[in-house]
Order: sequence, then structure tokens, then C-alpha cells
Amino acid sequence: MTLLEDLQFRGLVNQVTDEEGLEELLNKESVKLYCGFDPTGDSLHIGHLLTILTLRRFQLAGHKPYPLVGGATGLIGDPSGKKAERTLNEQSVVEGYSNKIKSQLMRFLDFDGENGATLVNNYDWIGSMTVIDFLRDVGKYFGLNYMLAKESVESRISSGISFTEFSYQILQSYDFYRLNKEEGVKVQIGGSDQWGNITAGLELIRRMTGAEEGDRPEAFGFTIPLVTKADGSKFGKTEGGAIWLDAEKTSPYEFYQFLLNTDDQDVIKFLKYFTFLSKEEIDELEVELKERPHERLPHRRLAEELTRFVHSEEALNQAKRISEALFGGGDLKQLSGEEVLQGFKDVPSYSVQEDKKGLIDLLAEAGISPSKRQAREDIKNGAIYINGDRCQEMTKSMDEEDKIDGQFTIIRRGKKKFYLIKY
Repeated sequence: MTLLEDLQFRGLVNQVTDEEGLEELLNKESVKLYCGFDPTGDSLHIGHLLTILTLRRFQLAGHKPYPLVGGATGLIGDPSGKKAERTLNEQSVVEGYSNKIKSQLMRFLDFDGENGATLVNNYDWIGSMTVIDFLRDVGKYFGLNYMLAKESVESRISSGISFTEFSYQILQSYDFYRLNKEEGVKVQIGGSDQWGNITAGLELIRRMTGAEEGDRPEAFGFTIPLVTKADGSKFGKTEGGAIWLDAEKTSPYEFYQFLLNTDDQDVIKFLKYFTFLSKEEIDELEVELKERPHERLPHRRLAEELTRFVHSEEALNQAKRISEALFGGGDLKQLSGEEVLQGFKDVPSYSVQEDKKGLIDLLAEAGISPSKRQAREDIKNGAIYINGDRCQEMTKSMDEEDKIDGQFTIIRRGKKKFYLIKY
């Protein structure tokens, strides 16, 4: 199976400017390609992962990726997919975001070897460009009607778009021209919302080289689909916000659980999109889903593959330990303090100052039971669990053996109401 055939199987080919020509080029040589990532925040999120993985697929097939951090375009703001103007960030903020995104990209692509990735920042060539240079040397190649016809602009005309965001497609186009001329980059990839910007770049390359059709530099545009769920909603959004690739913003446990809870209707599609499993392995998992849906084997495989790729084997094992302790009858006392923080991040918590605290007082003060009287009833009826063990001792006081890592106690009231006690 060729690279493009594999991408077709996975549903990753949305639009290609010349699919036959691209296929011929990919079979002929090691191709340089790029994808841009604007630093609009201090971390990439799971929505960016598909383009990163697509770059990785090209790299594994022998091609050379150029991940681009938009240090310049991040100061402007891409109107694509946005209903209103973005808030512009200060240059120092964008520089900080750029550095963090660089470090993330370096985890997901290989930067060594013959086809090692090359990280670039468009601020290096756009930042020193004067307004006169921009207007005379680049802007003159863009017709107003051509720019207005782009979907990213047309969709904003009624609600309003500033000249700043209107000019974004010129800057992205110049990136493609510059990388094509200076580095020999021949392919730009992106999400389907980038099609207009990508084709504008191809048009700029044609116009700035001034070559006849037969002598034009080889250049291709390639988009992948935007990831949506079966219900039509955007993938990667939860009630708590985005699913980030930064473990400090979204813990490996939260990341793992998000994927584990994928809808049955989406799981095979996401296995094709996000994993490097072969067609045969995915076909087997599809059979498993049909014959034994209750075992959720495809969901576990999806969660394992992505958590391992984004975080690490150790982080995956940690996420599985927390999940087993919470949902599979595992021993809560075997969790580390860090694992407790991940697994019980969103449960009600209460801080205790004393070394020893009577359980009845603690239940009432922490709001676990509404009163001391109810606390006594709860203990008597066996409704209170300390670190997973039922406690019916009325005179119980919390001591060192009840503390996980000397920091936490997990109290459960009834079947599902968890509370985290912090010392």
C-alpha cells in the first residue's frame, strides 16, 4: 500500500490540488512538506494532533517534514473557522507560546537522520519585512476579488473583518513561497479550513516565479478533514474545555479517559485517524466491536496508543492504574500522591490541619455528611469508605496509615460520591 493509498484508507485525504501529480512525486523522491501551527495558546490540543500525525506518516514513508511555528502569523490571527475577530496577543506572549509549541512538536517528530524534521518560524522572514516590501513585493500579486472569494474571508464579510485578519492569507502564502524557494518544500498540508490559504500560496508561487506553466516549481496542496464526532460536534472539546497535549493542562489520566469514552460510532474512524495500527489490526478490532461491544477493546486500544504517543509508556501505565483503582476494583492505597491528584482532580476536597482528626467531625466539617448525626448514621450503615475500605468504627480518628503518600485520604460516601482530604 502506497502512502496515499494508506491515507485514503484512513479517510485522511480531503482535498488535493493534483492527486495524480502528488502520487507521482511521492513515488519519485523524498519530498519536503510543511504544516503551520500558530501559537495562539501555550499548548497544542488534540485537534492539532491529526496534522502532526499526518506529518509523521509522511516522515515514516521517507519524506521530510518542516513543522512551522507561526511566530509572525500568530501576531495577526487566522480568520479561518472564526466568527469574530481574535484578540491580538503581545509579541512577548506569542514568543512564549512559540517556544512551548516548539518543544511539543519536537516530541512527536524525528529530528535526526536523513529525513529528520526541520523546525522553522515564520517570524524569521516576516518579522524583518517592511510595510513597503510587503505591499510592493508580495501584496501586488493578490487581486482583491480573489481574496474576497476565499471562504475564510467571505464568511466574515457580513459580521466584519479587519484588514489585519484579511491580510492573513497573504502572509501564509508567502510562507509557502519562501519555503518552496529557499528549502525546496513542495507540499503544504493542513486542515480543510486551510484550503483557501493553501491554494493562495500556490497561486503566489506561480505569480512570483513568473514561469510559464511547464516551468513552474512543483508545489501541491493537501488537506485532511476536520475531526468531528458522530453527533456532528467538534472533536476534542469537553465541558471542562479543550483536551490539551500538555500534561500540566490535561493529565495523562484525563487524556486516557477522554479517548476511552469515545462513542462506538466513532472509535474505528478514530483508530484509522490517530493510530499507526495496520489495516489488518483495525479490521480485527472492528470485528471485536461488532461481536463483543461490551468489552470495548477498540476503545482501550485507541486510548492506549494515543496516550503512549502523546505522553509516554510510563504515563499510560499510570493512567491505567488510576482507572483500575477507580473503576475496576483496584486498591486505592497503591496509588501515589501524584496519581491521586490526577484521578481526583475534580472531586470536592477539604484541607485538614490536625495530625489526627475524628472521622465523625471530619465527615461533618468537610460536608461529606450534612451533620454529625448523619455522619454517625452513615458510619453505622456502612456507607463510609476510607481509601476503598469500609469503615464502621464510630471512634475512628484519621492517622498516618490512612494517608496516601502522607498527603491524601480518599473518602467515599455511598457508591459514587468521592471526597479528597488533603493534609
